[in-house]
Amino acid sequence: MRETAMVKPIVTDELLIEVQEGFGWITLNRPKALNALSLSMIRDLGELLKLWEEDSSIKAIIIQGVGEKAFCAGGDVRAVYEARKAGNLHFCDAFFREEYTLNTHIYLYRKPYVALINGIAMGGGLGVSVNGSHRIVTERALLAMPETGIGFFPDVGGTNFLSNAPGVIGLYLGLTGTQLKAEDALWSGLATHFMPSSSLFHFIDALREGQPLEDALEMYCQEPQEEGFLEHHYSQIEDHFNQSSLIAILNSLEKDSSPFAQNTYNMLRSKSPVSLSVVFRQLTDVKSDFVRRIQREFRLCQHFVQGHDFTEGIRSVLVDKDQLPCWKPALVEDITPEDVDYYFSSLGDKELILQGK
Repeated sequence: MRETAMVKPIVTDELLIEVQEGFGWITLNRPKALNALSLSMIRDLGELLKLWEEDSSIKAIIIQGVGEKAFCAGGDVRAVYEARKAGNLHFCDAFFREEYTLNTHIYLYRKPYVALINGIAMGGGLGVSVNGSHRIVTERALLAMPETGIGFFPDVGGTNFLSNAPGVIGLYLGLTGTQLKAEDALWSGLATHFMPSSSLFHFIDALREGQPLEDALEMYCQEPQEEGFLEHHYSQIEDHFNQSSLIAILNSLEKDSSPFAQNTYNMLRSKSPVSLSVVFRQLTDVKSDFVRRIQREFRLCQHFVQGHDFTEGIRSVLVDKDQLPCWKPALVEDITPEDVDYYFSSLGDKELILQGK
């Protein structure tokens, strides 16, 4: 075994950065916040990826989270909530504008971008992992887009990666926020590789010693041993969610006495009706490329931030933690097509401008 070159890490407050044997290593370093992305992290990641993309000595990017609890629990939506409460809409614009620009850069990145998901990855955490070329999950991985429970919607490229899931699985995930284990993430396409957590250290060590990425993947990745929740319930999800409207989905579930249908129905009725209505249209009208999809997500996020359910959802889940949101309107049946139209309406000169390939 040849000696590994020692490279002193570059450390910021919230990122650990290292270059070794042709790999650029990024470790998200906010363990008390489950490595949730702050605006400064988003900015630092964006600048770093630009530099490394142009550096011919760096062959691939590896991103991970510090500790064993989480890869990244999401974007720091509580900071957005506090800014919204203070009337600082400039921060709300900047946070999502720069986050979505970062997500797009990752999706279009010209080098392998490898996310090691060994713990919780939700919301913005999927934005900095699932949009990349390689998404490795361990048995500790837990993935979700739970935004309808906080009066928001699956963003950070969720329109794209949820729409690429089999059948109407993406719509089911976007509406319900169901948490996925490793086998579900692989089956749905959110992950590309499975690796036992016991092999993760050896995989990392192999890369640090200069082993080529694809060789190390072949050596340490395995097939998952169990059928996942999504695969097991695929036919039921297709039967109930392949409907022409959100109301039709709810009606279909309500008429089915099976535990799966009743649990799903009750779950949906607990979510923000506004969010559910917008997400249904978001994930059933996706005729565009990644850039246009995430530009539309930016429209949605700016309208959501100024609405009632976003601040109420964050208050109930993350601030007061009473889990008792008071949604307005209270029922899906009270929302009109015109209400949904508003969320997709133009932002004028505040639209997100991105460059595609």
